[in-house]
Amino acid sequence: MNKRSSSATRTNGPARSHAGRATRPPGREFQAAAWLARHPGFVTAPLVGLGLTLVLGPLVTSAVLAALVLGAFVWGRAHPASFDRFAAPLLRATWRRWTVYRGRCWTQLMSDCGLTREHRHSGEQLVPRVLRVRSSSSTIDTVYVRMVRGQDVAFWQERASVLYEALIAHRVAITRHRPGVVAVVIEWELPFTRTIPAPDIPETTEDVDLGAVEIGDNERGEPFTAPLVGGHRLVAGASGSGKGSILWSTLRGVGPCLRDGVVRVWMVDLKGGVETEQGAPLFHRYATTMAEALELLTEFRDAMRDRQDDMREQNIRAATPSTATPVELLVIDEMAMLTAYGDRSSVREALRLLAEVMTQGRASLFAVHGYLQEPSKDVVDVRELFTQRICLGVTAASHVDMVLGEGARERGALADEIPGDERHAGIGFVIDKGSRLPVRFRAAFTTDDDITELVTRCAPQDADVIDMPDGGPDEAPDSTEPSERGAA
Repeated sequence: MNKRSSSATRTNGPARSHAGRATRPPGREFQAAAWLARHPGFVTAPLVGLGLTLVLGPLVTSAVLAALVLGAFVWGRAHPASFDRFAAPLLRATWRRWTVYRGRCWTQLMSDCGLTREHRHSGEQLVPRVLRVRSSSSTIDTVYVRMVRGQDVAFWQERASVLYEALIAHRVAITRHRPGVVAVVIEWELPFTRTIPAPDIPETTEDVDLGAVEIGDNERGEPFTAPLVGGHRLVAGASGSGKGSILWSTLRGVGPCLRDGVVRVWMVDLKGGVETEQGAPLFHRYATTMAEALELLTEFRDAMRDRQDDMREQNIRAATPSTATPVELLVIDEMAMLTAYGDRSSVREALRLLAEVMTQGRASLFAVHGYLQEPSKDVVDVRELFTQRICLGVTAASHVDMVLGEGARERGALADEIPGDERHAGIGFVIDKGSRLPVRFRAAFTTDDDITELVTRCAPQDADVIDMPDGGPDEAPDSTEPSERGAA
């Protein structure tokens, strides 16, 4: 009796342990129902078409569909900028979702790259499932994928090189989106194959649009512009990434305004002025040491207060750029030298002055442009006050989100993947404020001859640059006497 019980237990035990486990996949009809539940558009679209046909008739329905297609075509031809900004990403993502990342093509890709797994009991092939596709540009897709159980983001990252070789893509980056889901960013190609020449200097002040200064091209070959007024700009990039191209392209784009006194540049270069000395005649004020920089910042802040007082007396809410109320542009090259690496008291004072200007200067046309390599909060405590962010090639993936905002890299801003050689200098990303998608661009390459041309044509005629002396603002030289730096 005991032996039988023991035998029965040994025989029936494994059978009971498998109770409730899948030994074969669900029926095809249930798989199809689950698929349609995940993709309701394949049900609603035909139903809407059928409903329109029954209500309006086939002729009218065909006319409506033709009108929609024609309207999209006309929109794309008549105003490509808005079409590419709003409609193209959706259309492109839909097309690629159902042509590239679908069905057998996707299953075969996952299998070839070792990202599938066989179910232990049913023998069914488990394939990572595409949840959503976003296409920020014609060359960058972000595919959100639910991983097979037992996989993690590190497992996928190990196969990134295999993936881009299989896709014949330029680069693939993989990040964790949420538990069980990875974001696979696919960069199909690098659009910039040549250096972009410096933009032409406008002839007159009337030719300058301070709200859209050309500094390069976007990846569609259209001019890439950025506003000079209405906010503050932060440019982050590793050494040699092309920060100087943005600085000098911006100044070339507003050259006539510099000459006529509609824009005045206050330059702080704590690297000794090595990279900015050539353009010194363009600057209204110039500082190359920490002491000079603090004096310049104090004068800049005081000038803002004076203009605010004038605006209050005249009941003006927002100043208009003119020779009477010029745009005062503070440019800080290698900002970390001012905000992190100096002595503690000087850094604290510089941050206090910057914070006051950046929180109050917009309406009175006082703007700050900061250039740096390390964008962390420890280095730039006023980082969140910059309203316009540009990220060139950086050395860490975390830097991308620090500059462009949370999730920017996941949406396709692979700035940390930009090669650091000269052939890729000036390539970077910004976030489009309307679509919240990253836009890739390349800043124009500005040579020494281009800077010389800018100085020759656009140096202010009625004033010379004034170096800030160590003794304080009261000891500044008379502006009617050219300084050595201004005369250089």
